[in-house]
Amino acid sequence: MTRERIVDGRPLSEVEETFNWSLRPKTLSEYIGQKTVIEKLNISLKASKGRGEPHEHVLFYGPPGLGKTTLANVIANEMGTNLVATSGPALERTGDLMGLLTNLEQGDVLFIDEIHRLPRVIEEFIYPAMEDFHVDFLVDKGAFAKTIKVQLKRFTLVGATTRAGFLTAPFRERFGIYHYLDFYPPDEIALILRRSAKILGIDVEDSAIEQIAKRSRGTPRVANRLLRRVRDFAEVKHDGRVRERIAIDALELEGVDGRGLDELDRKFLRIIIENYAGGPVGISALSASLNEETETLEDMVEPYLLKIAFVNRTRQGRVATNAAFGHLGIKRNGAKQQELF
Repeated sequence: MTRERIVDGRPLSEVEETFNWSLRPKTLSEYIGQKTVIEKLNISLKASKGRGEPHEHVLFYGPPGLGKTTLANVIANEMGTNLVATSGPALERTGDLMGLLTNLEQGDVLFIDEIHRLPRVIEEFIYPAMEDFHVDFLVDKGAFAKTIKVQLKRFTLVGATTRAGFLTAPFRERFGIYHYLDFYPPDEIALILRRSAKILGIDVEDSAIEQIAKRSRGTPRVANRLLRRVRDFAEVKHDGRVRERIAIDALELEGVDGRGLDELDRKFLRIIIENYAGGPVGISALSASLNEETETLEDMVEPYLLKIAFVNRTRQGRVATNAAFGHLGIKRNGAKQQELF
């Protein structure tokens, strides 16, 4: 079962994703956070423009909601070219990709989200396009089949994935540049929230920004979503100004606690602690207990819990740390304290 979670790093709807475009930075100078990645991109973009060449193919990987799609757009904007966006699951046949590739102009950016989900036949079809900027297209079948070599204009492929390990080694090696996007610290999330609040015209106190930032799981997409929910709460329940107490009340109503955990996160930890004495426990057992897909737990729950050291991953399975016990108000001997919300 896949449930909607306010702290999910993935877009919850097309409407939300369309809305987010208005908040996204368009250039490197506007981008907040990921300083090392931005510095490296700045160098490679300037070098490419200086030589008058398209930028190298780039692979962005890391948890969802951290800016991979935004950076693909930034690359296109900085290079002064167009961006064509698609996703791995949307490309089912070679003809689907063929249509995209042949319509690209010199230096255009082809962005493929969830690139690890490309079918193998599509992956192999794109190899010569990435290396030599041509594709071998099979026409007809059987005795009448023939291969036509189609020359392409030089383009930049930008891939985004939450699971870089799922890409085959030959595919990964065809990307000239790799960048890992990590969770943002609260101070950078606060800067992003202040920028978004200004764009949206939200009157928000600094202390309220800090409360939202520390509950945003280090993820800009989650931060902007929480900001909008808090704004709605302030407008309906109060005078519209977002104060610290209003932000806390709004987020508690949404089930988001002081560390950014929601009910699924807390259930995940409780099952490890209460059902398996703190672990270790395998991910399959947790998946069955929570009635959630293993992939959902591995992609959407575990990364943040690992980041804040509430869970350790061992060969025997997942183990809850002392910090997790403390956050839920549970002593190691099983006695339960008041839960920290």
